Amino acid sequence: MATITFQGKALHTSGELPAVGGKAPDFKLVDGKLQEVSLASYAGKKKVLNIVPSLDTPVCAASARKFNEKAAGLTNTVVCMVSADLPFAQSRFCTTEGLKGVIPLSTFRSGFAEDYGVEIVDSILAGLTTRAVVIIDENDNVVYTELVGEVTEEPDYDSALAALQVS
Repeated sequence: MATITFQGKALHTSGELPAVGGKAPDFKLVDGKLQEVSLASYAGKKKVLNIVPSLDTPVCAASARKFNEKAAGLTNTVVCMVSADLPFAQSRFCTTEGLKGVIPLSTFRSGFAEDYGVEIVDSILAGLTTRAVVIIDENDNVVYTELVGEVTEEPDYDSALAALQVS
């Protein structure tokens, strides 16, 4: 369990992010066609998991735009926007924003949030995912993680992108 804050008030997650240097836990997430995707769906590629509470918030939207701009064009890399939003809402958001370089994936029907330690377990945000970034290399090893300490703040894009370049 990790402690983070939301508008300065402490809240907790369901666990810890996967350890850097270890194998990434497999996952099942739901895409815009209501199909399950897993870690194996992106075999042989670098994976950026940009985990956010909801794309319907300004900070989450900014994060989606930034990763779409900075990382989506990288060779052999997929950028997955993971949130508790329903797949329909995620697809609508990406269409409205013109985001073609990110893959929206929902925790709907999934144990991902608990398995990756990002489910918020208390406060008014209970049940949503907290803000985090996990970068997984082509061999499914975790090469970078960031649990953003304050939910209302953006992740450290420069560090995430640097880790992606060297992985």
